[in-house]
Amino acid sequence: MVRSWSITNFLILASAFVSVAQADTIIEKASFGHNGKISRDKNSISGWLLHGTGHIPQQMSDRIILTPPHTGNKRGSLWAEQPFDGSEWSVDFQFRSNGEEGGSGNLQLWYVKDGLAKISTGSIYTVGPFDGFALTIDMHGGRGGSVRGFLNDGTTNYNNANVDSLAFGHCDYSYRNLGRLSLIQIKQTRSTFEVFLPTGNTFGITAASADNPDSFEIFKFALSVPDSASPGRQPYQRRPYDSQQIPSNRQNENPKRQGEPNVANNPVDNRLNDLQNRFQVLMGMTERLLSEMQSLSSKVDERHQDTLKKLSPSRDQAGQIEQRMQRIENMLQAVQKEMKDSELKKQLNKLQDSLKSSHSGVIDYLQSTSHEIRSSTPRMGFFIFLMVAFQLSLAASYIVYKRRRSNMPKKFL
Repeated sequence: MVRSWSITNFLILASAFVSVAQADTIIEKASFGHNGKISRDKNSISGWLLHGTGHIPQQMSDRIILTPPHTGNKRGSLWAEQPFDGSEWSVDFQFRSNGEEGGSGNLQLWYVKDGLAKISTGSIYTVGPFDGFALTIDMHGGRGGSVRGFLNDGTTNYNNANVDSLAFGHCDYSYRNLGRLSLIQIKQTRSTFEVFLPTGNTFGITAASADNPDSFEIFKFALSVPDSASPGRQPYQRRPYDSQQIPSNRQNENPKRQGEPNVANNPVDNRLNDLQNRFQVLMGMTERLLSEMQSLSSKVDERHQDTLKKLSPSRDQAGQIEQRMQRIENMLQAVQKEMKDSELKKQLNKLQDSLKSSHSGVIDYLQSTSHEIRSSTPRMGFFIFLMVAFQLSLAASYIVYKRRRSNMPKKFL
């Protein structure tokens, strides 16, 4: 049971080591968008050059708009600053295309020689002769969209040729107005070599819009290489790339040597060597991971120390505030003690008695004053009687006057 358990664990660990050893390594200087951001700022993209014809491509935090959606006949390009020297690589490319009904345009992914100088913002229809590989995404054929691949060794002028007949492969893909990102992955590995692209070419992306424009937005370009091909790694023992093309010459060797057992080609030894190489790769990755963890730990410690330094003034201020609050509390307690003192109570009682006596004196004074005012005011009844008598006397005198006048003799002229 112990042996079976140990063998099982060994197989599990070996499979885990193989999966880790076969992981790809991102080339940071030739990639963007793989960590969720195009760049740290909105002014430049590390390792890339952005160009436009008729407009300036807009760079945002998570995307690059090569062609705008509002005006047509615009071009935009994005080229890597340095050529890539790897023979095995993989590209993960994410984009999105939006536009009105009937809109059109084209998007190219290039891996060519001297791309910025010879292609700049050109498309597959205007590029002329180029040396390398081009992947074109457009509305070719009227089937809602297509993806086509082109190869050229610099002898064919695509500006004058029938471009549609030069594609070595194509497929239909409706890429417009999907509401999601489209992902394209291109790989060149030793196990799948059918077309070998030479090293030293430059990666680039170009887009062009028509009169009724499509807007092409680039979200991600991640260039990666197999972990065995990354710098500082010991490669696996692989079968040589030219081994299938080189015939075996062992028929002409010494018969005695042919009769000897071929220890180097023993399958068990090959597997052990392969496993040993993978263990070495795993150890290298583990050492790198430990070093990164140590650097991360040191950075965390530095940030912690900086945070403590920033918080120390706040702690001093909090201590001062606490001391002031303690003083106020002590003062309140002292006031409460004084309030409880008997002398203070006596003084308060005396003050209360004096207030009561003064209040009663004021009330008595007001009552006597109001009585005097009432007694000294003239009587209104007598005044009214005088007024009525005066009116009656006036009326009586008027009546007497009228009667005397009527009884006087009349004079006629």
